[in-house]
Amino acid sequence: MSNSKRSQSRRQFMRRLGQGTIAVAGGPILARQSAASNTQIVSRGAARFAANDNIQIAVIGAGGMGSADVDTCISIPGVKIVAACDCYDGRLTAAKERWGQDLYTTRDYREIIARDDIDAVIVGTPDHWHQKISIDAMNSGKGVYCEKPMVHSIDEGAALIKAQEDTGQIFQVGSQGMSSIGNELARKLYMEGAIGELNYAEGFWARNSPVGAWQYAIPDDASEETCDWDMFVGNATKRPFDPLRFFRWRNYRDYGTGVSGDLFVHLFSSLHFIVGSKGPNRISATGGLRYWKDGREVPDILLGMFDYPDAESHPPFNLSLRVNFVDGTSGSTYLRLVGNEGAMDIEWTRVVLRKNKLVGANDVFLKAKGEEMQSMMGERKQMLPPAESVYKAEEGYWGAHYDHHLNWINGIRTKTLTAEDAVFGLRAAAPALACNNSYFEDRVVRWDPEKMKLVK
Repeated sequence: MSNSKRSQSRRQFMRRLGQGTIAVAGGPILARQSAASNTQIVSRGAARFAANDNIQIAVIGAGGMGSADVDTCISIPGVKIVAACDCYDGRLTAAKERWGQDLYTTRDYREIIARDDIDAVIVGTPDHWHQKISIDAMNSGKGVYCEKPMVHSIDEGAALIKAQEDTGQIFQVGSQGMSSIGNELARKLYMEGAIGELNYAEGFWARNSPVGAWQYAIPDDASEETCDWDMFVGNATKRPFDPLRFFRWRNYRDYGTGVSGDLFVHLFSSLHFIVGSKGPNRISATGGLRYWKDGREVPDILLGMFDYPDAESHPPFNLSLRVNFVDGTSGSTYLRLVGNEGAMDIEWTRVVLRKNKLVGANDVFLKAKGEEMQSMMGERKQMLPPAESVYKAEEGYWGAHYDHHLNWINGIRTKTLTAEDAVFGLRAAAPALACNNSYFEDRVVRWDPEKMKLVK
């Protein structure tokens, strides 16, 4: 197919994509001019669904992220937390103090999914438990919100996808930024051709603190009596009780997926949602352990490079991702899309659109007529579009975390698939996990994003 025909086909596909429906937190994205001439205030239209059904949830893995998920989810009208599971007794005590003394608590997740009064579960466990608990919960008739990445290894993905298809349960991966108002606006702008033909993208996530680098506190009472070590380990390598591995599990490959599984997967989720991509086909990574030499088995600086093939929704392009846990600026994250007519810097509450050329500058006819006019009348000044447009979320926006949980709850109420189901989740997780394969095995990894399989 010629480039012109391919571009025309892509534009037609993008129009169809823009006209289609996706599971979003509310109504259409709206923008209005603020007092600043180049700033747009972004808000949502009316919410699409009403809270007309009560949903009772439980959390499996009541640590920091699992508890934050619950707090957000129960802020949605009609949602109630009724049970919690964790392998550390201190978290179960804290759960009762946080959500009520009548909360049912247990160390064994199987007791949670066996209960008839629970409609759905939040899986906030270490990564190596994500797939099994999610499958068991769906087979027990529960909806599932599973923290990212949805699998610990790429080969676990097919069984989870099959479980969702076979059970018909509503499964959503917890890359909450995907549902943000910033991502939805960026998707709209991209489909409208705001940056022209995409050719490059990059993302960056920086941290510079002990907690940010996963040096979580070890409770004073941590022991084999207060921690169910055998349940925590599960099918991972059997070892003597180690409180560092129990409470700082992200640092160890038996249980976690490193910086790529924790943070690259967020960037993949946003990118794939915005441009309608199924993923890259070539993956390579480099990096190292530069500062946090505390016994961890994963790098604290990682760089990934990804080749995206030609697709209906985008031309071939390259992606560069970075995570730095030793960054002196600390705390910055963004996703940038670069096209031949402009670029977008995308955050969950803010989008900056920059135009790097005049519209129509490649139109040979208009260029010739302009030169003809200049020869007769002299150069005439033009009306120029703003070089930079800033879109900000309206004050009072409840945030991406709320939007993402609302999408999941609405999906359960209406029996409608979410935007980040198991298929989408694997296509975001696999290239992130392939980064680990590339880094530890010192090789280029090839992935088939259509068939969702590693290429030998």
